Amino acid sequence: MGIGPSLVIRGAVLGSILVSLFGFFITAGISFPLPVRAQAQSTQIPPTPEPIEQPPAAEIPQANPGPCAVSNQFPPAIFQWCDLITTYANTYGLPADLIAALILQESAGNPSAYSRSGAVGLMQVMPRDGLAAGFMCVNGPCFASRPSSDELFNPEFNIKYGTRMLAGLLQRNGDMREALKKYGPMDVGYSYADKVLSLYEHHRQ
Repeated sequence: MGIGPSLVIRGAVLGSILVSLFGFFITAGISFPLPVRAQAQSTQIPPTPEPIEQPPAAEIPQANPGPCAVSNQFPPAIFQWCDLITTYANTYGLPADLIAALILQESAGNPSAYSRSGAVGLMQVMPRDGLAAGFMCVNGPCFASRPSSDELFNPEFNIKYGTRMLAGLLQRNGDMREALKKYGPMDVGYSYADKVLSLYEHHRQ
């Protein structure tokens, strides 16, 4: 069955009306939002940065500790102080290995060492304060002219002071064994001096 003339006319009129309306909306700047397809969340994992290759330990440049006169036969706890030992052994004219041996005997390389009698630091120097202040001599405290404990806990100050003290004892006594006897504890004879000299002979270069 064919489409009647009236239907065709009506369709044409309706189409004309729609076209006119569409043109009006465009002229007026009215727009209709078009459906937008939602973007899918990316599941791609960001690439992992390339690892930075580290050179083998043997190829890493080490800091130059400078000339060291301490024998590498001493344990690391002593050898770590080689620069300071060398500096002040040279300053006061003593063998670096002898100072290293004395430190090994006194503190085993521990800068915080504190003895039962109150001696302090690497070379176990008696300070003017703390337990050492209780040692009395004829004219008052035996160590009144010594540095403080805080000063002697400083490794460089301790090595400098202890080395200078030993050098002074050597100058006054003329013999290293006698100087070490005076440096060490009282009332032990030469046993302390002999221990230090034995360590020196065993470890020196």
